[in-house]
Amino acid sequence: MAYKEVLLTCIRCPRGCQISVGLEGADIVSIEGQSCKRGEIYARSEVSNPVRTVTTTVPVVVGACERMVSVKTSIDVPKDKVMDVMQAAQSIVAHAPVSIGDVIARDIANTGADLIATKSV
Repeated sequence: MAYKEVLLTCIRCPRGCQISVGLEGADIVSIEGQSCKRGEIYARSEVSNPVRTVTTTVPVVVGACERMVSVKTSIDVPKDKVMDVMQAAQSIVAHAPVSIGDVIARDIANTGADLIATKSV
């Protein structure tokens, strides 16, 4: 198997560590450059099963004081499903009142993630 090095910038904390992951085929043989355990966990996930938390906004109707509410996925979704989540979110409308933590949409884009409000309006 050929050795391959993958360079990543960690996104798990503000440090933005530059992490080098050594791969032989699909096997991780080394991880270097992380400052904390979260960096190692991120690097392992990023090379084997990359995931993201999706954040966006959706319109609010029926007597809201604001026209949009910020939302995010309740769990990380596979990176290749991010655009599916965003596309599905375009057709969602929240109804006021909205409280922080309210589920705006369940199982968005068949990812198992709910879309939840991140503020009250």
